[in-house]
Amino acid sequence: MSELSYPVEVVTQAAVTSKIENIPPRKTVVYRTLIDSAVVRINGEKNKHKLFKRFLFLRRPAEDIEFVSIEKYYEPYIIISGRYLIDYYRKESYSVTVDKAVKEVVLFNRTFIPGQSSVSFASYATIRFEGEERLVKQIRSLILLNKDGQDLKINEFESAPAEENPQKILKSFKTAKVAPEVDMKVIYTRIKQRPNDIHRIVNEELKIDERSVIYTPRFRITYRCPKINKEAYLEFDGVTSKQVKNKTSGFTTRTKSIRSTE
Repeated sequence: MSELSYPVEVVTQAAVTSKIENIPPRKTVVYRTLIDSAVVRINGEKNKHKLFKRFLFLRRPAEDIEFVSIEKYYEPYIIISGRYLIDYYRKESYSVTVDKAVKEVVLFNRTFIPGQSSVSFASYATIRFEGEERLVKQIRSLILLNKDGQDLKINEFESAPAEENPQKILKSFKTAKVAPEVDMKVIYTRIKQRPNDIHRIVNEELKIDERSVIYTPRFRITYRCPKINKEAYLEFDGVTSKQVKNKTSGFTTRTKSIRSTE
């Protein structure tokens, strides 16, 4: 007969719940403009024929589309990364099969009475007992969002040198501020996910290692088509000079201009 092997008793401080949140203040980064507005204006002239297509059946000659203004502004992006860890216990039930003739089972200094199988011809009985299982779950995430809260791919986001006085620049362009806790609301939803089977918590941690709002320079060139009396715009990245394709309509009214025909 083999000897029953008892598990080694583990002494923990599981009864003491520890909750840690390490959340640094949010940084503001403003990318330096690397493209001159004259270069952007040239790109606009090359692409203005793409405007007003839904109003005109035929492609209009370039001279039929008039330049109105070129504006510079800053587009905000939110980047936040962190780690969520939870060390917890959950309840679990266990079933052990024993010989049908067994009347009692002593296990870990507790006595269990076997229950008979519902199958009349079964040659076994079972004992059931409850215990706890300790688990540690960890989630890491790096999140990049645009101002509308939509996810962006990190490898598609451009890098650039940062301005030395970001607040002064944002103030001079009257740039709207991003809500102070919008990034934390997103990461709470994404990574702070408590399991449904928690019985008691040993330790719970949320650590944020990167938290920034990055403002990137943009140029918006507005054009007018006198034949239909409408205006439309093109947008270009102030770091790469690439045209920015927005899902929203390109038709708008004029705002603050840094250069115009007037």
